[in-house]
Amino acid sequence: MSDYAVYTGAITQSDHQPAIDGQHHAVWAISNATRIDARGIQPHTWVIVDGTTIVATGTSTAAFTSACACYHIPEQAIINAQGSTITPGYIDIHAHGACGASFDDGVEGILTARHGHMIHGTTRQVLSLITNPIDTMCANLQTVHSLMAQHPDILGSHLEGPFLAFARKGAHDPNCLIDPTPDVIARLLDAANGSLRQITIAAEREHGLEAIRTLAQHGVVPALGHCDADYDMAKRAYDAGARIMTHMFNAMNGIAHREPGPIPATLEDPRITIELINDGFHVANPVLRMALAAAPHRIAFVTDAMAATCCPDGAYKLGALDVRVQDGHARLVSNGAIAGSTLLLEVAVQRAIFELGFAAPLAVEAATLTPARALGLDRANAITTAPLGLLAPGYAADILMQDEQWQVQRVWCNGAKIDTQ
Repeated sequence: MSDYAVYTGAITQSDHQPAIDGQHHAVWAISNATRIDARGIQPHTWVIVDGTTIVATGTSTAAFTSACACYHIPEQAIINAQGSTITPGYIDIHAHGACGASFDDGVEGILTARHGHMIHGTTRQVLSLITNPIDTMCANLQTVHSLMAQHPDILGSHLEGPFLAFARKGAHDPNCLIDPTPDVIARLLDAANGSLRQITIAAEREHGLEAIRTLAQHGVVPALGHCDADYDMAKRAYDAGARIMTHMFNAMNGIAHREPGPIPATLEDPRITIELINDGFHVANPVLRMALAAAPHRIAFVTDAMAATCCPDGAYKLGALDVRVQDGHARLVSNGAIAGSTLLLEVAVQRAIFELGFAAPLAVEAATLTPARALGLDRANAITTAPLGLLAPGYAADILMQDEQWQVQRVWCNGAKIDTQ
């Protein structure tokens, strides 16, 4: 099967039907693959896709022949994986851009940045918006919302700010940091119109716990981060409804033996999904291994990727702030603070397997099922047409084919083949 609907900036709802010999067929299949997802490794796997959804899987050759007949799949619509690994598409719930563009840069910027992540296997993405004046943040939320109906690879927005601790602001504009007062929360919720997935918040700010409760009641997942919260405040934030820790270890108090800070509170609370930037720069490998071992099945790899992702070293912008990228590491020109990353989830999975020594299913889980579960996307929902995170019947047809080095070779999103060239 050689001619599918091809990615040209973002998947549209009509793109899911692959073209075969000039005709559109809703049903196609992959055979002779090694499936790796959060459930484990299964060789000799086959998968059948009908439209945007996986409808059948198995390992028996006889069952595959029967299923192909049942779904009327022509021979040319069967892809022989020749033993290659297939995984669910990667899901990034915290990234700011790529390919020289940011998700704050309007429609063109969003589609450009999504292209960079999509061709490396991130089939779904929450678009993280940087701290800006509230009017700008509201406008950016509206832009993301306007794209979602026709671009199901865009899962919604994540606001990283403006409710951050000044002392833990990282690369955020200090002039735009404010308290999460009820009126500002209401404005942001109204602008997002149901598309705001998560918001990073320093719970210790005035109105912080109240804001967390309000956001959770409106279906937004509050994330504790960029904070000066101590252990007790972190526990209060989680009891109020926060369910994610934004890039653990970065932009927060560390662990001290008499002042444990927010990290132990997070590790001991099974309700919390933990974001980790697995690039070896934001967090050193020994600490990454410690975190992955301490909170199994709760680690979500995120990139925190900024505009320089997929680009050479040089000068870039993060919001209104100047950034210099050297050796792939982004820092503010003004004070040297780390300014996001140039990481791809493809690389995060490779690092987990080859550098950190983790089993492939655990590495894949951290880039697929765990981030999906953090936002409730691992089950039937109003955001996606099917659950995300597994290669199983009823789940979205987001599929990656990898080589032995875990380089993404082929990508399907929502049933559509992506042109990765």
